[in-house]
Amino acid sequence: MTSYGAAFQAWRDAAPDWRAYTDHAFVQGLQEGTLPEAAFLHYLRQDYVFLMHFSRAWGLAIAKSDTLAEMQAAAATVHTLLHHEMALHVELCAAAGIDKSLLEATQERAENMAYTRFVLEAGYSGDLLDLLAALAPCVLGYGEIGAGLAARDHAPTYADWIATYGGPEYQQVCQETGALIDAALTHRLGDGFAKLPRFGQLSQTFSKATTLEVGFWDMGLAP
Repeated sequence: MTSYGAAFQAWRDAAPDWRAYTDHAFVQGLQEGTLPEAAFLHYLRQDYVFLMHFSRAWGLAIAKSDTLAEMQAAAATVHTLLHHEMALHVELCAAAGIDKSLLEATQERAENMAYTRFVLEAGYSGDLLDLLAALAPCVLGYGEIGAGLAARDHAPTYADWIATYGGPEYQQVCQETGALIDAALTHRLGDGFAKLPRFGQLSQTFSKATTLEVGFWDMGLAP
């Protein structure tokens, strides 16, 4: 199991739906190569829309930051999302005959809207900690999933996707995000942050976002 910091470990262990997320049938289909292409492309198009909102949420994290280090970490993640992760979606869709204009015209599904608006609302109504707790399941969950798939035998069908999220560049983003979360908690709550009621509240936000990730995979299986 990949470790991305103390806070993530605690939140992950407390999230009832974590395994339903990381071991979802969609993930198994990626590993085995049995995921129908139509389902994968449907997911990619919805995830492209998701990443637009997710990038805005990480931009909000810059505004919610207290320190230059926090701002730099959030800005680095925005750059990765806009210039690397979304580029992967454009590339994979183009290879399947879905050009960028079609990709950008994708109609957002209700499951997608529910998740992205939950994350943005956490940021708008709360502080940086609330926002990071809502963002963490996606960033770090994909890192755990990618690393796990890359370490196991997998079919070549979705090798590019697996190589992206299991590769060193994305894993470095996960390490930096985990460090950002721990540092932000320490800065605001002190070294004993894990023992405070506030940490438990943040854990609930993380759990809700994890449940929405399960719904996103479910949506991916239902084009």
